[in-house]
Amino acid sequence: MSIHIVIGAGPAGSATALLLADRGDQVRLITRRGTGPQHRRIERIAADATDSSSLSTHSAGATAIYQCAQPEYHRWPTDFPPLIQSTISTAEKTGAVLVTAGNLYGYGAVDAPITEQHPLRPNSTKGRTRAELWNAALTAHQAGRIHTAEVRGSDYLGAGANSAFTVMVLPAVHAGKPALFPGDLDAPHSWTVIDDMARTLVAVADDETAWGRAWHAPTAPPLSVRALAELTADLAGAPPARVRHMPAAVLWAGGLFDSNAREMREVRYQFDQPFVLDSAAASATFGIEPTATAVAVQATLDNLPTARSTAKRS
Repeated sequence: MSIHIVIGAGPAGSATALLLADRGDQVRLITRRGTGPQHRRIERIAADATDSSSLSTHSAGATAIYQCAQPEYHRWPTDFPPLIQSTISTAEKTGAVLVTAGNLYGYGAVDAPITEQHPLRPNSTKGRTRAELWNAALTAHQAGRIHTAEVRGSDYLGAGANSAFTVMVLPAVHAGKPALFPGDLDAPHSWTVIDDMARTLVAVADDETAWGRAWHAPTAPPLSVRALAELTADLAGAPPARVRHMPAAVLWAGGLFDSNAREMREVRYQFDQPFVLDSAAASATFGIEPTATAVAVQATLDNLPTARSTAKRS
């Protein structure tokens, strides 16, 4: 039985912790408040992961460290760097492989399906932050100080997913209400399922030949926002989806009162044109096939607050 450290109990961290625990590993799940899923093989630890001394103590004897924590959206440039430096230091002290849950922001705007060979050319503050985090870990790996890899996914679907679509469109469609979305409603877009992200994180950590590079989590063929909304309505038994383009001025005005809307301004380019992830390498290497989009949307719907409260009453 191996010991694995999971930092962060958000959707990706929780799914990774449960996957490891279900297969028989011992998991130490580290969050500031000691939260996370309950499982007899998951030890929930309240600790500050940016404190390398504390993190190293809790990581003693670990085989792998999975960095799945994500600071508040508007605090990425200030809160991410100390977190990655702490995890790099801990990986160096303990010898555990460091595997990070990343995203596609570091690539910037692209005009073709994104492979792992695409250069990191960020065009946003958050993209630069993501690129710098990976470059710091990769530099330590290339210097022989640590072993590391990164798994990147696109916008999430699945239980607990928090993405532009699951926040701005899916709940409204589920309720039979109109929705506004800032982007080209018919541009193809890739959607990564949280469980597929977790499966890839674990597969990469288990395979030392996979270290020293980035991997794209296996992801189903792209769907436009409009097509995904129509699929959502069909699965929810709701009226036909009514999704309209959100003018830039509306998003800008929303940013005056909501930090997430304000931060979305610089990454809306991902929805203004096709934004497609090529994940063939991970599927071929690890034998992981992506979850069908319909299955992922159903899991997202089943975990809406209204769905959970209804299930509790029945």
